[in-house]
Amino acid sequence: MGCRGTDSWSALLRVVAATDVDAPGSTPVHLRPDPRHRMPGRGAWLHPRPECLELAVRRKAFGRALRLQAPVDVSAVAQHLGVHHP
Repeated sequence: MGCRGTDSWSALLRVVAATDVDAPGSTPVHLRPDPRHRMPGRGAWLHPRPECLELAVRRKAFGRALRLQAPVDVSAVAQHLGVHHP
């Protein structure tokens, strides 16, 4: 998604959107890494490399891939990849 390259699903990291049900619409949607490919919901696929994450954030690809209107918080995905993201 970030680099727009293709690969087998086993080489990619799946990312899903998790929302806070207590405050719908007022907080950003939190993206969660799904390394086991088991979490429910629509997923976006990403090479597990920091440069692919940065490209996806810069292109705002998560919002399009997950069909989200709200802003997204990628801090959990960045932490999973070992990247510091502001």
